[in-house]
Amino acid sequence: MKNWNDRLNTPGINGVKPTPRTVGDVVEGQPMLVPTARQVDDFIRSIPEGVEMDVRALRTALAIEHGAEVTCPVTIGYHLRPVAEAAKEDFERGMTLRDIAPFWRVLDGKTPTTRKLSFGAEFVATQRKREGLKP
Repeated sequence: MKNWNDRLNTPGINGVKPTPRTVGDVVEGQPMLVPTARQVDDFIRSIPEGVEMDVRALRTALAIEHGAEVTCPVTIGYHLRPVAEAAKEDFERGMTLRDIAPFWRVLDGKTPTTRKLSFGAEFVATQRKREGLKP
């Protein structure tokens, strides 16, 4: 079985494509970014300390960065867990908080992905508190 870092670095099909259908805030035909997990990780690493960004804002900013109007909500949801799990693996191997993806700036106690993390929500809450972010 692959570890989380292997999953994070698995090449995927990405790019900007027309949205196939209208779902939620995504309208059929809009240029939609389908990101890789690595692109999501790289973007989260660019969020400054003490700044939080909800998943919707992350999707918007990531889309703009890649010349699209929207980011696929399903893909972003799928990639958030490997980003967080891989960062926690790296932290447990001795990397510092400054050297891992600060996923707690996007995930909080209410984000569905947080409940799925193998290490629970306590680490997220601790890091958010340390940076002065709301729980």
